[in-house]
Amino acid sequence: MTSIIKHEECLNHDTGSCNPEQPQRISAVLSGLEAITSLEYLPAPLATIEQISRVHPESFQQMLEEMSPASGYVTVNEEDNIMSPGTFNAVLRASGGVCFAIDQVLTGKTDNAFCVVRPPGHHAEIDVAMGFCFFNHIAIGARHAQAGGAAKIAIVDFDVHHGNGTQAIFENDPSVLFVSSHQMPLYPGSGYPQETGCGNIINLPLAPGQGSREFRHAWSTVGLPAVHSFEPDFILVSAGFDAHHRDPLGQLDVQDMDYRWITDELMGLAQDSAGGRLVSLLEGGYDLEALASASRAHVEALVRI
Repeated sequence: MTSIIKHEECLNHDTGSCNPEQPQRISAVLSGLEAITSLEYLPAPLATIEQISRVHPESFQQMLEEMSPASGYVTVNEEDNIMSPGTFNAVLRASGGVCFAIDQVLTGKTDNAFCVVRPPGHHAEIDVAMGFCFFNHIAIGARHAQAGGAAKIAIVDFDVHHGNGTQAIFENDPSVLFVSSHQMPLYPGSGYPQETGCGNIINLPLAPGQGSREFRHAWSTVGLPAVHSFEPDFILVSAGFDAHHRDPLGQLDVQDMDYRWITDELMGLAQDSAGGRLVSLLEGGYDLEALASASRAHVEALVRI
């Protein structure tokens, strides 16, 4: 069984009419999954302070909560990092959703899961919100999985933007492997191959215009073998679909079937060392048609259709 974790409160994060990180992203993903009839849909709970505090200090949590407006909008750190009255609960649902999904997998209630939540998280550092992100959901999930007994976590990130926050959080922790493919140059300006942490960071930058061949080559020759050698107890996926050829924020040429391919490969690696334990989380992706089709390809691989 593949579970889809979602919550209506993720639609209440209002970024205004000019920001590409829109509520319609969730609707597009869910519409793309409608043809897959074997999915289980479960509501994302609110994250607890304990879960979030494994990554983000309580002072940072309190700052964001206190900044949350009663009406209108405020910006946090960057002009496109917008909070509205519904933002803080949406963030809590996203972090809580990945922790819940991990619990479902660890207890054998589901085989794997895809968290269809927003706002995204992989740019958020320990006490810095940036890049549409407030809490780093995938990092919170990694610490939650470790608290549940999964000692070694592999985080795979194929968003078009480098997951600088995830890298910064784990770069001195050998119990977590972080492997990222991303466009370079592009926001946030990190993710060079020489950024290796304590040997647990692997960056696979791709040049504008590169697509399926280069994407698959980077993962098949470097990224996936690194995950295999690491022998993780759990695989977490920052599933951003903005490397898609239709996406307006990137200039890569990745296709729907490339997402199917990498998910198939990750499923095999999860089966080899992690008892099949894998949870993915929606990150970027800003073309609604591409989001629908790429998410469907991703989930078809999770279901093994």
